[in-house]
Amino acid sequence: MLSPEQVVDASFLEARHMLLEIAALLDRYDAAVARGAEAGSPVATAKLAALRQALGVLREPDPPQDRTVALLELFAQA
Repeated sequence: MLSPEQVVDASFLEARHMLLEIAALLDRYDAAVARGAEAGSPVATAKLAALRQALGVLREPDPPQDRTVALLELFAQA
């Protein structure tokens, strides 16, 4: 069984990489909007909203349910 420190150490670089990818996606979207492109189709807008809502779920220090389950339910609706 891993200690809390070992859990973080084992996955930190991969998690950091994934978060940087999300930040880059949001930056590219914002840049496209700033260039005057339309905000996106309703489907794209819903997907972006789901990603932002997912970030909110991850931010909670004491979530009411397992974060993985919450995200799976969220993305099933998107």
